[in-house]
Amino acid sequence: MNSAIWDWGYAWSILPDLLDGVKLTIVATFFGSLISFGLGLVWTLVRLARIPVATPAVEFFVQFVRGTPLLVQLYFLFFVFPNWGLSLPPMTTGVLGLGIFYSAYAAEIYRAGIEDLPLGQWEAALVLSLPIRRVWFGIVLPQSIRKILPVLGNQVIGMFKESALLSTITVMELLGQAKALGSLDFRYVEPLTLAGAIYFVVSYVSARTLRSWEGNHAVGS
Repeated sequence: MNSAIWDWGYAWSILPDLLDGVKLTIVATFFGSLISFGLGLVWTLVRLARIPVATPAVEFFVQFVRGTPLLVQLYFLFFVFPNWGLSLPPMTTGVLGLGIFYSAYAAEIYRAGIEDLPLGQWEAALVLSLPIRRVWFGIVLPQSIRKILPVLGNQVIGMFKESALLSTITVMELLGQAKALGSLDFRYVEPLTLAGAIYFVVSYVSARTLRSWEGNHAVGS
């Protein structure tokens, strides 16, 4: 009965451990974002290039990843891959899982940004007979990425919250720390409440910062 009563002294005492979990959450989100942005761009370029075999394979992969839950993919990487001789540390597995999962969504974001580019940009590049590499990396991608940055920012915020699933594969991020503290002291109210509050505060501040940047960018443009 007493375990359901909020204890401020206990809450303050476990805060440092929860903040250690936040550090892991941020690290997982950061490196997961880098992987998702990089792979997402690769998937997009392969899909737009219409390469035989490769393009259909990437199309299927993107749809498969988007059509299956992240938790199932994490379990597959963590529990099934070792049976095939590929065993990775939990944190590495979690980062790869986040990166691969969100790369499928990043691919759709990139594609939308590229297709939104005015047709005149392509026509001007063709008239000037610019090399295809320069067209993509000097004209198309810089303009497209600039437009989709807010959407990619929202994806990072979503990944930060979804990183809670890494606790299911023994990664001691924020939720993992909260669950461990709860089972250790048989008190779940304080650690889970604090964990939820931290997720909310970080996500809210990040979203507000993103909206502010987007507003300033719109005014500047």
